[in-house]
Amino acid sequence: MKKLTLMLSLMLLIISNNIFGQSQEDMQKWTAYMTPGDMHQMLAKTDGTWNEDMTMWSDPNAAPMKLTATCENKMIFGGRYQESRHTGNFNNMPFEGYNLIGYDNIKKVFQSTWIDNMGTGTIHMEGPYDPATKTVTLTGKEIEPMSGQEIEVKQTVQFVDDNNELVQMFSTRDGKEVKTMEIKLTRKS
Repeated sequence: MKKLTLMLSLMLLIISNNIFGQSQEDMQKWTAYMTPGDMHQMLAKTDGTWNEDMTMWSDPNAAPMKLTATCENKMIFGGRYQESRHTGNFNNMPFEGYNLIGYDNIKKVFQSTWIDNMGTGTIHMEGPYDPATKTVTLTGKEIEPMSGQEIEVKQTVQFVDDNNELVQMFSTRDGKEVKTMEIKLTRKS
C-alpha cells in the first residue's frame, strides 16, 4: 500500500510540474487542446435516443439479415466525448454495444472505440469529417473471429439531418472492400 501511495504521489508531482510549470503560450495551447469546439457541438446535437434499422451482410452474395436496435447517445466529460449505448436482439440473443467517440483538436480527426457482447476485442478507428457530405470516415483494424486474422475496417457516419443518420461499415476481404453493415438511425427523442 505504501508503494502504491508513493507511486501515485510521485505521478501527481510530475503531472503538476508539467502543467503548472508551463509558459503562458504552452498553457494557451493546452487550453485549446482541452476545449470542446464545433466538432464536439456537432456530436452533442445527436444526444438522445435513436431507433436503428440494421442490414447486415455476412457474405456479399447472400441475402442480408435485418435487425432493429436502439441507441442512446450522451455527451460526457464536459462535452468532450460522446458515449453511445446500443441494445437489441441478434438471432434471439440480447445485444449490447458501446461506442466512445470524440474529436481530437490537435490531430483534427474523430477517434472511436467500440466494444460489444458479441466478442471480446476492441475496435479503434479514427478519421476526418467532410463538411461537404456531412460525413465522418473512420478507419482501423479488427480481428476477424473465424480466421483470427487482423483485417482493415471502415465506417462512415453521415449526419443526414437533425433526425436521421446513415452509418455504413466495410471490411477488406481478399484485398477487396465489401459492405458488411448499414444502419439507418431515426431520432426517437
